[in-house]
Amino acid sequence: MNHRIDRVESFQIVGAYTLRIKFADGVSQTIDFSPVLEGELYGPLRDLGVFNQVKIDPEVRTLVWPNGADFDPATLHDWPQYRDLLIARAQHWARVTA
Repeated sequence: MNHRIDRVESFQIVGAYTLRIKFADGVSQTIDFSPVLEGELYGPLRDLGVFNQVKIDPEVRTLVWPNGADFDPATLHDWPQYRDLLIARAQHWARVTA
């Protein structure tokens, strides 16, 4: 059984809450995270100073933030496929915590 393992190779901050991410397989995604920054884990990333502290975890090769927030590298790799679902979840979290 083949299971693809996605790994973040590098990233660049290209705008407010927006990262250009390059993966080990050569795929790149430019992601505006602002619509998904809600809830207990991702909400603190609305502080741009915190968001911009993003790093690559050297072990699992995904993006991580100082508060423990992260995203599965496969989700980042295939962001267009997951974007609408993640936005819907973020909107739900915003309503629940309001």
